[in-house]
Amino acid sequence: MKLFREVFIIFGISYLGDCLQKIMDLPLPGSLIGMIILLCCLQVRLIKLHQIETVSDFLLGHLPFFFIPAGVSLLSYLGMIQNIWISLIIICVLTTIITMGVSGKVVEWCMNRKENVHE
Repeated sequence: MKLFREVFIIFGISYLGDCLQKIMDLPLPGSLIGMIILLCCLQVRLIKLHQIETVSDFLLGHLPFFFIPAGVSLLSYLGMIQNIWISLIIICVLTTIITMGVSGKVVEWCMNRKENVHE
């Protein structure tokens, strides 16, 4: 029953994000809106981490599996992207570096903030 509740919370919030995106015609994907809602719920302790921990760990542990459909879709557009593959690779490398840098700085900021709160 615990797993069912965890799945219901995570996918329910994801569905809520999709609904909000469609109703409000927001320029963000519904899944991103759902993640923002989940983050806010965790921050204000409306949802406790232990309430979603098992399913979250499972989903994160199997994250590469969720990229398979995107990879297969890319293959169906191979003829379209074969002329711009060098540009795509450069963009992917640069955005990966930027994402890693920004993520590192955010984690660093959060850790410093947490240390300052406990002092």
